[in-house]
Amino acid sequence: MTISKEKLEILNNIGLIALDLDRTLLTRNGLTENTRKCLEEAIRKGYQVVIATGRPYVALPDYLSDIEGLRYVICSNGAHIADIRTGDFVFSDYLSEEASLWCMDYLYRSGFPIEVFSEGGAFIEQSRYDWYKTGADCVESADYTLRTRKPVPDIWQFWREHISLIENINVIFRTAEDKKRVLAELSANQDIGFTVTSSMFYNLEIGGACTSKANALNELSKMSGIPLERIMSFGDSPNDSAMIIESGFGVAMGNAEDEVKAQADYVTLTNEEEGVYHTIRSLLFRDED
Repeated sequence: MTISKEKLEILNNIGLIALDLDRTLLTRNGLTENTRKCLEEAIRKGYQVVIATGRPYVALPDYLSDIEGLRYVICSNGAHIADIRTGDFVFSDYLSEEASLWCMDYLYRSGFPIEVFSEGGAFIEQSRYDWYKTGADCVESADYTLRTRKPVPDIWQFWREHISLIENINVIFRTAEDKKRVLAELSANQDIGFTVTSSMFYNLEIGGACTSKANALNELSKMSGIPLERIMSFGDSPNDSAMIIESGFGVAMGNAEDEVKAQADYVTLTNEEEGVYHTIRSLLFRDED
């Protein structure tokens, strides 16, 4: 893939590498040894490496802490920036109560299953959790959900009780038609003060008015002194689009959705082919070994 002269100059000045997790940094078996060593080498060379994921803090893989030198993780599509050395949030962005209440009313009437993310945790209705345990053998995300979600008796009551601390609402669909219809209705009401995006073919994710991975990267840019034009970002899904567009050099995975590829400066190999590893080595390290 041809890289413009302007983008080649940006590559010579990259200071921060931002990485989506699922279907980007991780293979189906997790973080490969090649990629872990590559990230540690990047950190030793002076690059700041940041994870930028739609996962809540509670769902971060334990092995991220094995990456020597890694410090910051953007969680819940930008609702938090966490320091994984301490577990503290150094930046947070919640839905306003007005937007949260509107979304609650709309989603309650819609009847679709939801998950509520609050203060780094992920919560799900007890009956839904039980369904994943006993009746969801065919659902790809069942094991992940059971490991990372905490069941509550009434998800709507939980939402009301934590109304000022809602970072993300995950809405689950069975059909593409339902998702498309709800996306259109939510998008038409975003002036109330929320964002809507997606990281999976079967979900929509609702965040605060300014919540995005790009906005969180901008906050990290202020903290680190590394401007956005010196950031290289990697992603595969619509929730990565803003950071891919606003970063100095945006990379789409070979398995990324077509719209994400069209927004990127470069399309690499798939996550299963260790696209992050190969791109960092070829474009930043210039194939140094």
